[in-house]
Amino acid sequence: MTVRNESDVFHLGGETPIHRLGYGAMRLTGDDIIGEPDDPENARKVLHTALARGVDFVDTADSYGPAVSERLIGEALHPYPDDLVVATKGGLLRNADGEWLPNGDPDYLRNAVLGSLDRLRVDTIDLYQFHRPDPDTPFEDSVHALAELKDEGMIEHVGLSNVSVDQLDEARDIVDVATVQNEYNVGNRESEEVLDACEESDVGFIPWFPLGAGDLGEKESVVEEVAEAHDATPEQISLAWLLQHSPVTLPIPGTSSVDHLEQNVAAASIELTDDELSRLTE
Repeated sequence: MTVRNESDVFHLGGETPIHRLGYGAMRLTGDDIIGEPDDPENARKVLHTALARGVDFVDTADSYGPAVSERLIGEALHPYPDDLVVATKGGLLRNADGEWLPNGDPDYLRNAVLGSLDRLRVDTIDLYQFHRPDPDTPFEDSVHALAELKDEGMIEHVGLSNVSVDQLDEARDIVDVATVQNEYNVGNRESEEVLDACEESDVGFIPWFPLGAGDLGEKESVVEEVAEAHDATPEQISLAWLLQHSPVTLPIPGTSSVDHLEQNVAAASIELTDDELSRLTE
């Protein structure tokens, strides 16, 4: 039986429909998210399989590789299906030592958008997210830069990543914010207030590290028990919980394996009971 993405539909910015379970393309690079993948053909196969299984939301960033993930997406999937939304991010520099260095300078962001447009082979980026606030650049200056790029037609929807509720409110005074991407999973709820704010305003909440790399802390035993009851993997239960915990969550589990991709997609079909949701949430 062919696995299909049965997650609900969410409308980015109230207008662009996507299935809530997407795919994160960070892992389509070399070790430590630097350089080319060992098997570029397999990377392209993973992307094609995602689309074939009904995934219509792919998330990446210019710092993945750097530039490698975006380029592979452009090579493998362009010309894109009409219903595919490709999201990317800018505002983090990646160096050979594996450091992630914030850069929110408006001129840098404008240049980063031009590079992403070229690698993704598009005239307008569906969703462009400010990857991380830069302590050396006023947050509002960075957001104003993205608002201007949106006005110029280079960006369709603006998103934020790694922000607080106050920063979300500040940005929404400047530009319509379609999504927020913060670390969040069944074992890490530090961004619960941000999720609540997104839910109140119908802003999509993209939980990065949605599976916690298998480390779910005190929730690990409960996840395993629920997984056994559903004949599922703990990773599948973690995704099912994210989808059922809030109507605005947009999980983007990443993998470089076709088998794991299909397991992730199948998680959208798991229905947790009220008791299971309570045990996982409390």
